[in-house]
Amino acid sequence: MPIAGLHNPTSAVLAASEGSFLIKPGIGLMIWTLVVFFVTFLLLKRIAFPAISRALDKRQKSIEESIDTAERTRQEAEKLLAEYRERLREARTQADEIVHRARQAAESHESEGRERGQELIAEAQKRAERDIQSATERALSDLRREVADLTVMATEKVTRKTLTEADQHRLVEEALSELDFSELSTGAPS
Repeated sequence: MPIAGLHNPTSAVLAASEGSFLIKPGIGLMIWTLVVFFVTFLLLKRIAFPAISRALDKRQKSIEESIDTAERTRQEAEKLLAEYRERLREARTQADEIVHRARQAAESHESEGRERGQELIAEAQKRAERDIQSATERALSDLRREVADLTVMATEKVTRKTLTEADQHRLVEEALSELDFSELSTGAPS
């Protein structure tokens, strides 16, 4: 059912000529609006604004503490990073020193090994020279005895008589003095 006066154009003109309550404010309505506004404002000021202010202060303190904690954590992290870098630098220095000492020890052992090897070779050469000298002297001694024995036998066969021991010594000494055994010991041809 249609509301009376709204669909009728003549009633709309009449309402416009009398004025609307929005266009013509009433003094009573304004006073009540101001009273309600001030009462609401006082209630908000006494109850809500302090609670909101406390909540904002608490939030601000919490944020400031978080920022301070984050700053302390960052400083501690930087300190730990600096300590880590210092320890790493020390570890690298120690590693370099260990490698350097190991190289020096290896070089020292190598040079000691060479020196010891050269000493052993020199000792072996000296021993070989002594053995050769000893063998040469034994061979010369054996050769002298052989020459002496051969000389005595040859003389006995040529003279067909047995020589006395003194004659044998004299004859051997003469034969040996004629031979130069020094050339045999040095290996030079005679």
